[in-house]
Amino acid sequence: MPREEKPRRATIHDVARHAGVSAATVSKVLRGVSSVKAENADRVHAAVKALGYRMDPLASGLRNEYRRIIGAVVPDLESAFFGALVAGLEDAAERAGYHMIVSSSRESEEREADLVARMNDWRVAGTILAPVRSERGRGAAMLRELDMTAVLVDRVSADDRYDTVTADNFEASAEVADFLLGLGHRHVLLHGATQISKAVRTRLAGFSKRAKAREPGVHIDTLLSDDDLEVQREAVREYFDVALGENTQGGPTAVFSLSQHSTLLVLSELGRRGLRVPQDISLVGFDDGEWMQTTWPSITAVAQPVAVMAERALAALLARIEGENTGFPVQCLEPCKMLVRQSAGPGEEMSRQRRGGR
Repeated sequence: MPREEKPRRATIHDVARHAGVSAATVSKVLRGVSSVKAENADRVHAAVKALGYRMDPLASGLRNEYRRIIGAVVPDLESAFFGALVAGLEDAAERAGYHMIVSSSRESEEREADLVARMNDWRVAGTILAPVRSERGRGAAMLRELDMTAVLVDRVSADDRYDTVTADNFEASAEVADFLLGLGHRHVLLHGATQISKAVRTRLAGFSKRAKAREPGVHIDTLLSDDDLEVQREAVREYFDVALGENTQGGPTAVFSLSQHSTLLVLSELGRRGLRVPQDISLVGFDDGEWMQTTWPSITAVAQPVAVMAERALAALLARIEGENTGFPVQCLEPCKMLVRQSAGPGEEMSRQRRGGR
């Protein structure tokens, strides 16, 4: 029985004939060039839809001496933050006429370095790297070794080779210190579900420095870990066993959790113990999420400007790719916003209740 022939894939010349324009005009429209007449652009888009045309990124790249493909490597694709970051990068890239290849390092520096090397094998035009550790990690080292065009995002500070884009973790966490101390809290637990991330370490430093400057006698406990979920959960339980034991009148009156994962861990343990938020203990989380707005009580949180970060990072990368920026590397710190909700209450009242017994 003869095999059925696969339908021929539409070419750019098919689109040009269908639209009644030149192949060069089709190419300009698909690359987002704005100088094409609106009526011609409309005909091209209609022809693309009618023919089911898809641009071949490999052939296009070979014709243009580099591929119009951008690589992105992030620590975790299941994270709401990195998911939103990738969506923003992809949208900005496509609007500029580029395509994206996205990979997750799964919080492994070894895998991160390997993925960067793979991006180089693909001869991508440029790479966005959100490192596992920082700008001094293995992924960034591989970028330098291979002399790749790149921008570093999120867990970074200023770099002498690459532009960097990150939230202003230090100042945002300092504002949380102002907020909690202003409510009368003098004993705070800072909990992080990782200690390798530079962003988390910067948040801890921002809170601690501001809190101690405002109130030298403030008591700050820190609990950071890179262990798996069950080990971290047990560590939180052991901490509260000691801090809020039957004979303990002290203990933290507030928790500042340094990531969404951390906020979930802490909130779960507080619920297991029957501690009311905010009546018994206050909670503020870094990195806002939709669930924080809908849970009861709603969680006071620091919102990162993820959409702005994606736009800035992609713009910085394209400026390097297309030769519009050949100057020294630039550090871009984007301001965060604290969203005050129901999970934080007066610290002095909690301390009085504990001294008097609940």
